[in-house]
Amino acid sequence: MIIEAFLRWTERAAASDRAKAAGSLARAYVSGRMTLEDRRAGEAALFFLLDDPSPKVRLAIASAIAASTEAPRAMIHALCRDQIEVASHVVALSPLLSDGDLVDIVADTHSDVQRVVALRARVSVAVSAAIAEVADWPAICDLLENEGATIAAISLRRIVERYGENGDVRCALLARADIPCDVRHQLAMHVGEALAALPLVRSAIGDGRIARVTKDACQQATLRMVSEVEVSELPALVEHLRIQGQLTSALLMHALCQGNIDFFAAAIVTLTGQPPTRVRAILADGREATLRAMYRSAQISEATCRVLISATLIWRRAGRDGRVSTTGSVAELLMHRHGVEAEHSTEIAELLMLVERLNLTHRRRIACDAALDMKSRRAA
Repeated sequence: MIIEAFLRWTERAAASDRAKAAGSLARAYVSGRMTLEDRRAGEAALFFLLDDPSPKVRLAIASAIAASTEAPRAMIHALCRDQIEVASHVVALSPLLSDGDLVDIVADTHSDVQRVVALRARVSVAVSAAIAEVADWPAICDLLENEGATIAAISLRRIVERYGENGDVRCALLARADIPCDVRHQLAMHVGEALAALPLVRSAIGDGRIARVTKDACQQATLRMVSEVEVSELPALVEHLRIQGQLTSALLMHALCQGNIDFFAAAIVTLTGQPPTRVRAILADGREATLRAMYRSAQISEATCRVLISATLIWRRAGRDGRVSTTGSVAELLMHRHGVEAEHSTEIAELLMLVERLNLTHRRRIACDAALDMKSRRAA
């Protein structure tokens, strides 16, 4: 009887009064202090009020039941599809929304609601994947900055594919410590492109030089990444570089000159399809003919094979003799050993020139890093 009287009263009451009454009824319903009969009547009244023309009424209900486990799921679902001021309370807080519910909300609603989902206290891998796949960039930034969100590597890659050109998304990605190496490499390429497009950079450097400067910067970023990446991430980085067309002979040669055998071996495994144990065994003990056959199976030309074999043998002998070979010393030995060939082979000449240029730039970067490190220690 009380509920019936309440419903008759709502027909003539002002919107603000209806909102206060609806909020009180909703709080009483989720509190569990109502009798079973009153609870059923109260639930019917609340569902009736979901059609109230005033958003204040629906907002009062949403605020009262958003965080409750006692609210009817059908009511929660209805409020999730309401206008943003109403839906945000339920979408942000309701424990009754499953991952499937949240995925549907991300797919079916506009950017503001997607952002609310991305900022929930806990966001699962599945919900993060849905946001990465279909949400607008503001929701993706919120997701990346949410410490309660669990994001799979494949979702991070999808975010870069969709919004790698967006500066806000790049900043949010680079601030994370769990970015896979191939994603970080893609971001570096996007940063290079963004810098090259800046009017200030174009006017300062000039259109003629900007392509070369950008290419050199991206190459150095790749070399730094190759030298610092964790061994467990090497296969993913190698495959990414292969797909991007950046797994070049010059990069392989530079890695070998650095003594970065882990990356070099991972690259040869990818290019040949041979088992990692076999590749490493050949690099460590294989004869020249075996090395040549392996490199040729990686679709490496005969001329480049000869230089790669020389670099492999230099590092192998240095390791057996207990000597320490530096990148510069290996590059110099290669220049000396294949200098005559370079006079008659454009391919070898270009390869050695690239190796020398990459080596010089790499050594300059290392020296600058060392100077900055000394400077920071002195300042501390």
